[in-house]
Amino acid sequence: MQKKSAEERGFMKFIGGVERIGNRLPHPFMMFVWLIAFVILISVICEWLGVSASYTKVTEGASPETITIKAKSLLNKENIRFFFLNFQNIFFDFSPLRAVIPLLMAIGVCEQSGLMETFIKRTILKAPQWAVVAILTFVAINANLASDAGIIAAAAVGGAVYQAMGKNPWIGVSIAYAAGNAGFGANFLIASQDLVVNGITMAVTQELGLSAPAHLLMNWYFLSAAVIVLTAVTVLVTKYCTVPHIAADGLPIDIPRKECGETITPLQVKGLRHAGLALLFWLAVILLLTLPADAILRADNGALLPRSPFLSGIIFTLFMAFLLPGVAYGRTVGTITNSKDVPVMMGTALKQNIMLIVIALTASIFIKLFNLSNLPTIVGFKGAELINQANLTGYPTLVIIVCLTAFFNLFIGSANAKWLMLAPIYIPMFTAVGFSPAMVTAAYRCGDSCTNPIAPLSTMLVVAIALFERFNVDPGKKEVGIGTVIAYSLPYTIFFFFAFLAMLACFYFFNIPLGPGAGVFM
Repeated sequence: MQKKSAEERGFMKFIGGVERIGNRLPHPFMMFVWLIAFVILISVICEWLGVSASYTKVTEGASPETITIKAKSLLNKENIRFFFLNFQNIFFDFSPLRAVIPLLMAIGVCEQSGLMETFIKRTILKAPQWAVVAILTFVAINANLASDAGIIAAAAVGGAVYQAMGKNPWIGVSIAYAAGNAGFGANFLIASQDLVVNGITMAVTQELGLSAPAHLLMNWYFLSAAVIVLTAVTVLVTKYCTVPHIAADGLPIDIPRKECGETITPLQVKGLRHAGLALLFWLAVILLLTLPADAILRADNGALLPRSPFLSGIIFTLFMAFLLPGVAYGRTVGTITNSKDVPVMMGTALKQNIMLIVIALTASIFIKLFNLSNLPTIVGFKGAELINQANLTGYPTLVIIVCLTAFFNLFIGSANAKWLMLAPIYIPMFTAVGFSPAMVTAAYRCGDSCTNPIAPLSTMLVVAIALFERFNVDPGKKEVGIGTVIAYSLPYTIFFFFAFLAMLACFYFFNIPLGPGAGVFM
């Protein structure tokens, strides 16, 4: 027992060290300024040296195509002109801003009208903490059905839930942000991400002439099981890592609630009823716009997946799903009395998250310039060449796939771009040693998921910093930086990594199908 306690203390010291080192970096705004200068210098040097990479691109219905990517100097005429002409577009087109700002305004109405707190009191306030963690984790993991917008909403709601419970809201933010991102390779439903990744696998499998099942549901059993496994892992990590880390930081676990009473009044019950009716009304509108074969929000061919106006407009759907119940509740209980109250609540929500907009300025420029230089693709491909030097078979091969993909994920954020590049390498190489395309794809999804919360080039990192700042219970004592986000996310990343490996081991050694008709081996 004493040895275990010493190990736990050692792990917490390690996490604390990660946070201290990370937070010694400049303010995130200035850190991205320095990164911009660095990537400009590197791009000039790489173009001068003629750095390039080639890979084979395989798409359904087309012949294989060799793509050569050359490093581009960010100081050439083309890129300088592009930057001057598109400076404002780079900033305002930054995907986290487009998703998080409207959602934060709508969630702000729910919070300030009192709906969020009353709903929590009515539902989960008296539930054991592990149950709250499990519910929030389950929602955050499956929220990736709505991509980044769903994870952002889950993280913001997670902070509000724990705040209303009288607990440090960083617990809720950490759970939802880390689980939603690191659990991107899990879902009970088939998301558009699954369709794209599996579609690439199908195209490569068909082009290679492999007689192995490759279809859109080939990883469904694995992804569904991962939801349950990762939820259980999150409960344990939160209890034994996140909560002790907050205490080790000298921050309170328990915080004062806005209201002392845990009971709700009949008027608040009526407000909840009206909020529920407002939400049902909006759901009915969405169903009316999506269910009919010729519905407005369906694609021109009548499909909802993988792409349709419904999925492309998911941010507005979520915006209204928060706004309408918040307004209905506020009007009922009297926290919203006139038309001015709603925009004031939205403005207050933005004020509380203003640092997100400030950091997004330099972050958006850095990410855009880095991509313009072609360096992310080149770095990823050069790393992929290491695969050719590995001559392993059996389960260790799956570990190699996960580890390499997790490393690539630190440099290339787009799962689609990575898989377009890696699938023509992974699938022929690892099917040659007996693995099915479905198993290779599952291993790729595991590696592509677990390091998402700590990827330094992730656009979601900016959102996480803003949420930690927004829910900082002691801003005078505790500064928020990149080290804070990475330190609180790292335990989830580590244990999700091993959980994914354990799942792959179970499916491999017991030869469990990964999806309908999709086995582990060729």
